[in-house]
Parts: sequence; structure tokens; C-alpha cells
Amino acid sequence: MGGAVSAGEDNDDLIDNLKEAQYIRTDKVEQAFRAIDRGDYYLDGYRDNAYKDLAWKHGNIHLSAPCIYSEVMEALKLQPGLSFLNLGSGTGYLSTMVGLIIGPFGVNHGVELHTDVVEYAREKLEDFIKNSDSFDKFEFCEPVFVVGNCLEISADSHQYDRIYCGAGVQKDHENYMKVLLKIGGILVMPIEDQLTQITRTGQCSWESKNILAVSFAPLVQQSRADGEKPDTVELPSLTVRSLQDLSRVYIRRTLRDLDSEDSAGKEAVQRVPQKRKRRRCQRRRINTYVFVGNQLIPQMVESEEEEHIEEEQKEVEDEEEERDIGEIEILKQANMLRDQIMALPLPESLKAYLLFYREK
Repeated sequence: MGGAVSAGEDNDDLIDNLKEAQYIRTDKVEQAFRAIDRGDYYLDGYRDNAYKDLAWKHGNIHLSAPCIYSEVMEALKLQPGLSFLNLGSGTGYLSTMVGLIIGPFGVNHGVELHTDVVEYAREKLEDFIKNSDSFDKFEFCEPVFVVGNCLEISADSHQYDRIYCGAGVQKDHENYMKVLLKIGGILVMPIEDQLTQITRTGQCSWESKNILAVSFAPLVQQSRADGEKPDTVELPSLTVRSLQDLSRVYIRRTLRDLDSEDSAGKEAVQRVPQKRKRRRCQRRRINTYVFVGNQLIPQMVESEEEEHIEEEQKEVEDEEEERDIGEIEILKQANMLRDQIMALPLPESLKAYLLFYREK
């Protein structure tokens, strides 16, 4: 599934194409997509395909097409503080983007059938936290992944505000998915070759809306011998953040806000002046004759003739300005969160904790 938009040269180019095709329609979804480089979730040797609007699969590792993820992110209508459950969480690519929007006071859980894929997702998550240039620009809800079959979730599990299922759901399992949803919550999943948005409007009432025609592999049902008890999936518990963790959240938030205020004061806004071609009037003298009485008297009369001439010695930068008349260029300030934390009068171990032990 995919191929709805042109291939990009890099992640930003891909996002530009998704925006132009109206798959990405909101700023928060765009920011999340730009913050997470899709290519980082590909195996070495396959990254050249990362920015095509195509699904990719290698062994148990799978990524849906970018246009599908775009529609899912928009349909979920994510907000800070919401709880999210990803059924078939795969590489963790979608869960990580969701975490950038729901923030540190949200809940971000994923269930994945294959142990090797969960390990891969955890590696990619750690790499994002430790090495991504985007991490310090967001408040993040770190995903928690568990191994299991999402059709065997414990009946007494808690409910979620937002749920996405990344595999085809049979009609027989539709109600099973719905009961995991809180009232007022949104569930997005493929049913009968349609990506569907389901909103729970009451204890026993739902509203459905088809989003996009899709083709997904069906959910894998757990095989077991007659009489064998299924392996129940226990979802991660809903824990209250520790005081230490809350302190880190608010210290980073305060420093980030101060950095934003300082950057706003220093932000250089340049308006490109409108460039005009100069017009030069050239005066020249001509001979004419005037009758005075009955005499013809020669007289010099000045005449103005406007001649349009182009400016000499045009420079390259002038040509660029002429093409970009009226545009405003904003010079972005560098992210200074790390420098601010390192300047705090705190023990080095505490600074490392505030930085999530990032080395850069």
C-alpha cells in the first residue's frame, strides 16, 4: 500500500510531498513527522527506500506507507495528556511520533507479537532519545512495548483515549477492540479494506467513518492445542511519575521556555526589499524653428525622452531577491537547552539525568 505521493530525497522532502497531497494537514502532525527521520527505522542497506511512499517489510520488521501513517496521525486527533495504545506496534516509529504530541503526562503503550521486533523498537527508541537532534525540542512520552498477541489482552485491562491497530481486523474482532476504548475516545483500524475511524460516543454507542481504502495483513490469531489456555497479555501498568521525574520535566520545560523567550527577542526578521529597475531620463537638444511675426527664427528646444535601461553589473544576490520579492526570512536560533543545563550549579550526575544521559 502506498505510492500516493512522489518519492522524497530525504525526510523533509517526503513530508513536503505529504503536505502537498493533503495527507498531513495539521502543524502538530507535521512537526512530529519532521522530528522523526523515517530512514532511521530502516535496516542498513535499505535506507534508500525510506523516503518513498511505500510500505517496507524485512522478516518480521514492517513499516506502513507514509501516507497511511499520516492519515492515522490526523484521524487520532492527538492532544497532550491522552493515553494511547498501539496494537501491532512494530518498529515503534508511530508510537514515537505519538509520544511527541501527547507529552510527558500522557500514556504510550504498544503490543507487538514478535520478540525480535520489540527488541528492535526498543533499540530505535533509545537511539532517538540519546542521539536525535529533535529530542530536546519536545516534551516526550516514552513508549513502553510489551510482547504478546493483541487479541489476548486481559479482560480487566484499563481503557485508552486513543487506539491504533496496525493489522487488518476481522468483523468478529471489532467489538473486542471497541471495549478497550474510553467513552469519547477514538479508535483507528483497518476493517474490510477500509481504514476506519471509530469514536465511542457512549457506553454502548459508537460512530464510524471510513478514511481510506487500504490493504493490511490480518491480525494473527494465536494457535494452540485443544484445551490449551491462551497466553494472556498484561498491558503495562499506569504508574504515577516520581517526584524526581516530575522535577526533570518541569526544569527542562522552564529552561526551554526561557530559551524561547530569549530567542524571540533576538529573532532577526528581514524583509526582502522590492527590487525595481531604474528608469533614466536622457535629455537631448533638437533644432526647431519658431515663427515670430513674419520671420522664421531658429530656436533650440529641450525635449525629454524616457529610455528604459537595465541596471549594470547585476549580482547573484540581487537576482535572488528579485525572485523572492516580499518574502520574510526568519533566522532561527540554535537550541540551547543542553548549554543551559550544563551551566546550572548542580552535580554532574544530576545534569546527566536532566539531559537523559545524552552525550550531545
